[in-house]
Order: sequence, then structure tokens, then C-alpha cells
Amino acid sequence: MLNTALTIILDEHRSMAAVTHGLRFLVREMREKGSEPDSKLLWAMLYYIDTFPQKLHHPKEEAYLFRRLKMRTRAADQAILKLEEQHRSGVEHVKALEMALGRYEAGAPGGRETFMTAAETFADEIAVHMALEENVLIPLAKQHLLAEDWVEIAQAFGENGDPRFGAEPDHEFRSLFSRIVNLAPPPIGVGPVRSAA
Repeated sequence: MLNTALTIILDEHRSMAAVTHGLRFLVREMREKGSEPDSKLLWAMLYYIDTFPQKLHHPKEEAYLFRRLKMRTRAADQAILKLEEQHRSGVEHVKALEMALGRYEAGAPGGRETFMTAAETFADEIAVHMALEENVLIPLAKQHLLAEDWVEIAQAFGENGDPRFGAEPDHEFRSLFSRIVNLAPPPIGVGPVRSAA
């Protein structure tokens, strides 16, 4: 069950990393080539970033992985406190990113630069957050959690959607991720290559 639980958690991290990598790539294209990104793609990415971690991933981490670790050891307390704070502050950072994109699209002075900086900062924060989970928390979990803990964690992460939200959200996020991949041009996804303006 340990491997099942970790595979699901790390797969979810890879999905989030793919979307934030795509966001970073689009911003780099804006900086280096002066390109205008696809608005629908950007909003789809932000919606995914805003809702998937908040509705499915982070609640499960806190309710199952973090809770079980707190029961078994104090060694993870500092990392858990930091991760929980990052979960809370991440909500505000996403809202700020959405506001920055809205201001940029509305033509606000400095809106383009503000959005690009906000997107880069957010992508950096997500990378740091996932690195803390993968390099500090998960090794502690492997060391301290019992087989019964991993059974509970695997069941929680393996269900079709968080039990508090029913089965639909998981399907919704898979569909949205698929849409992002299909909208995004290579190398982010498999969508059409946009011609240079």
C-alpha cells in the first residue's frame, strides 16, 4: 500500500508540475518573444491550479498523510507546519495571480509585467512546496508510518474523487488537465502550433 499511496501522490504532483511548467513556459515566451499567450489556456491553467490542489490534493494530504505522521512522530512537525501554511497562503497567491491576469487582459498599466512576475513567483513557490513534501516529508513518512497508515492513505488518495466532494471532481480535473494538454502547443501539450504574429 505504501507504493500505491506514494504513486498516486507523486502522480498528482506531476500533474500540478506539468501545469505550472506550462505556465512558466508561456511567460518565458512572453518575455523572450513578446508573444501574447492564449487567454483560454491561461485561464484553464489557473482554474486547474486553483481548484485541484484546494479541493482534492491538499485536503487529502492534511486529513490523511499529515494526520498520520503527527500520530507517529514529532520529527515531521516543522515540515508539516510549513506545508500547512503554504497550503493556506497558496489560496491567496492564486487569487493574486488571477487578479494580475485580469488586470493584464484589461490593459492596466504595468499589467503584463505584473502578471509575468506573479506567474514566475507562483511557479517557484509550487516547486519549493513539492520539493519539501518529496524530499523531507515523504522520507519521514516512509520511516515512521505503519502498514495500516499506508492502507488508509492509499484508500483516500485512490478513491474516485475526495469522499467529501463525491466522484465527479476527480473526473472534472482529469478532463480539465486533458483540455490544457490539448489546448497547449508543443512542448507543453499537443495543441496547434500558433503562428508568430
